[in-house]
Amino acid sequence: MEWYYSKNNTQLGPVTGDELRAKLSSGEVFPTDLIWKEGMADWLPASRVPEFASGAVSSPAIPPVVPVTGNAGASPYSTPFYPSPAMIGVPIPNYLWQSIVVTLFCCLPFGIVAIVYAAKVDGLRAAGDVAGASAASASAKTWCWVSFVSALVPALLWLLFVIFFGAIGVLQNH
Repeated sequence: MEWYYSKNNTQLGPVTGDELRAKLSSGEVFPTDLIWKEGMADWLPASRVPEFASGAVSSPAIPPVVPVTGNAGASPYSTPFYPSPAMIGVPIPNYLWQSIVVTLFCCLPFGIVAIVYAAKVDGLRAAGDVAGASAASASAKTWCWVSFVSALVPALLWLLFVIFFGAIGVLQNH
């Protein structure tokens, strides 16, 4: 039976079951790496496949990586997605509290749009979609500013109106 395995976001194989066991024993393939063969519904970590889950295979001291697949049920030959180490520490602001503040104190319709985008950021980030999370973050920030400016402009116009007509009233009284 031919087996395929995923290493560093690359699908490798086919290899025989014995070759895969040897790779697991040598540490070339980790128990957390995904494997697949024809007839399996989806890719699974090697440690969850009964043929390779025996205690004979030693587990290297690495933290397990949970695969995130964007399209479950896709072709079994599709490569699973693993968040890269570079993505793990990338901060992506969600602008949620700012969205709530501008919604409460400034302009309701635009603030709600900002809240919707801000609420998407953490979910997309957790799913490994860093580009989507960054885009949602940028949209939330944009809509926060749109909301703030849409409330600030009428307030400034009102203030200028009061100052102008107040000055005219003072001039008429003298």
